[in-house]
Amino acid sequence: MKCYHVDAFAEKVFEGNPAAVCVLDKYPSDALMQKIAGENNLSETAFAVKEGAGYHLRWFTPGGEIDLCGHATLGTAYVLFRFFEKDASSITFQTMSGALTVLKKGNLLEMDFPAYELKQIPVTPAMEDAFGVAITEAWLGRDLLCVTENAEAIPTLTPNQAKLMELDGLLQHITAKGKEYDSVSRTFAPKLAVAEDPVCGSGHCHIVPLWAKKLGKERLVARQASQRGGTLYCEMQGDRLSLAGTAVLYSIADLYVEEEH
Repeated sequence: MKCYHVDAFAEKVFEGNPAAVCVLDKYPSDALMQKIAGENNLSETAFAVKEGAGYHLRWFTPGGEIDLCGHATLGTAYVLFRFFEKDASSITFQTMSGALTVLKKGNLLEMDFPAYELKQIPVTPAMEDAFGVAITEAWLGRDLLCVTENAEAIPTLTPNQAKLMELDGLLQHITAKGKEYDSVSRTFAPKLAVAEDPVCGSGHCHIVPLWAKKLGKERLVARQASQRGGTLYCEMQGDRLSLAGTAVLYSIADLYVEEEH
């Protein structure tokens, strides 16, 4: 089994968010895909199978399968455009979150994603204690999204992972209005056995709708301020949004794995 290691939302290797991508003729068992994701120990391993004119796509974290992942979708599209669909200008994936289309636009790959509906919830001491910063607003979709006015603190935060586990949401995001960028953020996913997701596409399906409304603009440039860092070029499109970025190939590996009987 070939496994491509791609840095997504990156302009060079060692930036952005690393994802493993396996392009297959058919899916192995869920148990084997979970073991591969655990062995890779990246925030996501994507498994793609040709299906009609497009592909079926699934994402696994070390802690389980997830319903939506932006950076691994970007990474998968990068691999397919480069090695499997060299003449294509778009690829459509069938996923747990419906049909997701990726367009090739110059050096950018642009993904069409659903925007999460957010409900404002009260800020609690537990949130501030977990993140270690004053929080002004809290919103809940699939994930918890906390807003702080202290943008300068975001790159150096060291949240308490055990306390993040006790908060609402599948993932926990912290965001602020940026200076150089429209927004800055970081993403943590201890419930999925991922301490920090370096650049989170599905997280920006929470972050972008919030800042688009706050800033009164449809197009935003968002920065994930993790140690690796990554930039997303975003545009609201009704109840959906486009997320665009670049990707680079780090490695190609042969996986010597087989089903257990």
